Amino acid sequence: MASMIDLEEQIAHLTRTVDELSDIVARQETELALVTRRLAILMEREASRELDAGGTVPLSDQRPPHW
Repeated sequence: MASMIDLEEQIAHLTRTVDELSDIVARQETELALVTRRLAILMEREASRELDAGGTVPLSDQRPPHW
């Protein structure tokens, strides 16, 4: 049977691990938001470039007709 000290040590370790994982998730959320904004900007630039080249406005959110 585990002693009270062993259980307290395990809880402390698990608490530290949860805190570290929480920090990682928060950082990834920030990075993902930045990447999403950059992708939107790139998509707008490419749509503008295609329109300027005489093409039609791309419908990037729609599946091709053969799907």
